[in-house]
Amino acid sequence: MASFVSNLILYSIHIALLSTLCFAADPYANFNLELSYITASPLGVPQQVIAVNGKFPGPTLNVTTNNNVVVNVKNKLDENLLITWPGVQMRRSSWQDGVLGTNCPIPSNWNWTYQFQVKDQIGSFFYFPSLNFQRAAGGFGGFIITNRKVIQLPFSTPDGDIDIMIGDWYTRNHTALRTTLDRGKMLGMPDGVLINGKGPYRYNTTLVPDDISYETFNVEPGKTYRIRVHNVGVSTCLNFRIQNHNLLLAETEGHYTMKQNYSSLDIHVGQSYSFLVTMDQNASSDYYIVASARFVNQSLWQRVTGVAILHYSNSKGKASGPLPDPPNDVYDTSFSLNQARSIRQNGSASGARPNPQGSFHYGSINVTDVYVLKSRPPVTIDGKLRATFNGLSFVNPGTPIRLADHFNVKGDYKLDFPNKPLKGAPRMATSVINATYKGFIEVILQNNDTVVQSFHMDGYSFFVVGMDHGEWTENNRGSYNRWDAIARSTTQVFPGGWTAILISLDNVGAWNLRAENLDRWYLGQETYMRVINPERTNKTELGVPDNVLYCGALRHKQKPQKTSFSAVSVNGQSKLHFSLLWVFAAITVAISILL
Repeated sequence: MASFVSNLILYSIHIALLSTLCFAADPYANFNLELSYITASPLGVPQQVIAVNGKFPGPTLNVTTNNNVVVNVKNKLDENLLITWPGVQMRRSSWQDGVLGTNCPIPSNWNWTYQFQVKDQIGSFFYFPSLNFQRAAGGFGGFIITNRKVIQLPFSTPDGDIDIMIGDWYTRNHTALRTTLDRGKMLGMPDGVLINGKGPYRYNTTLVPDDISYETFNVEPGKTYRIRVHNVGVSTCLNFRIQNHNLLLAETEGHYTMKQNYSSLDIHVGQSYSFLVTMDQNASSDYYIVASARFVNQSLWQRVTGVAILHYSNSKGKASGPLPDPPNDVYDTSFSLNQARSIRQNGSASGARPNPQGSFHYGSINVTDVYVLKSRPPVTIDGKLRATFNGLSFVNPGTPIRLADHFNVKGDYKLDFPNKPLKGAPRMATSVINATYKGFIEVILQNNDTVVQSFHMDGYSFFVVGMDHGEWTENNRGSYNRWDAIARSTTQVFPGGWTAILISLDNVGAWNLRAENLDRWYLGQETYMRVINPERTNKTELGVPDNVLYCGALRHKQKPQKTSFSAVSVNGQSKLHFSLLWVFAAITVAISILL
């Protein structure tokens, strides 16, 4: 009998360990994020902000290339919620993208678990809530994908890593801001700029009230830090600079750049950059870190400036005196445009894989489709203020696009987005680009609006091959950079100018293409690219997730949410725990038999 029990125990352990090994291909990175309201006073005025795990901004999520990422999101807000991951390429799974065209929203007091793999990716990104103008109230945090140890960095390993969130800020909460837009008015000048959720250091006693909390970054002399900067703001381009320090640009949105020194860099809404900064000053005092508004009347916008402190451990005093000067080109975007053109891809560096980033020769690929997307200043459509692409203002579908496809919901959207601006009066529509799987698409972003715009595409990095003033024509193709253009997911387009991008459509799904400026996005300046493999037997897209939420025409399929073991057993730790439970259960059964 004892021999039988012993064999039973060994057999059960063997089965349990095999179960564990089934989940051991790529490691899991597990996170829990709870979004809730807290009261904060970043600019000296108490207001409601959105915290993540009680913090504003939220925590930085650190993962490694090829990790399976599992993020359980708890919605403690009083309205629907979705979290999106711009720049993080959800390979084969737009189900996890976190925008209304791909996901039903997470209701208040519900939780939903995102599951995706950061396959063959590295770089600096951030996450944020995509609905209801919520990003203007917070809810954002860093998302860093580090390289595997077997892949060398194209620079010496930094002595430390610093994540910095910059962005314009209003003392009105996000519901008040969207109400302003709903009433047909623009938002006006922001009340300030925050750095990591805090107001400016009191560099000026007239502009900055007393008792405002500011951010301090502590560093050691002689060491080099990787400083990752993200513009998480509403609509303002910000010039970033550190007093008396060079910014050696190294990476942007998942791609290593040619290393180049900048005294300052314009960072547009939604963009992320990595700089290598060496602490090589004498530390006679602390140093200013500044993020100030661009292309505005500085005398009017002077208070729209974020100031933090760089503090050496051997610093001899506080920072004082005037801030380092911004570029002197208030009404001329030429300097900023040329600066953007100077950012080139490091073709000899390995990204997530050991092959050079420049081994993909995008410049020699034939273009299969061309889209000219023109944006204009917001207009009134059917009595509402709206923003447009090609004369169409996007209306979110009642049922997310791929969910509607899967369950054969008809009339949810139309695959008729025009490849050039429509003639006639602008209108609202749920119009989607019918993109060609494995096609190579050229998109010209023509900005006939009055402000600098940022445009973003989920699910992809694209090559920024051209950028200039004026109206784009086919002759401009002769100026394209077809060799070492930077690949990224968010690009700026200057007012009265254009930016050309090339995209290799190898990632199936429905992917959001939008203005990253929150006001324009909220007013409808977006569409989707529907990229579908026509070969039904070719499994190039992951199936509908088990925990999918239903809405619109499928709302009847949604069951009340229940907390169960299966809801939390999606991560590696829980699966291991589950296997160990099998071992424990086997031993318990065996002992009971023996007794």
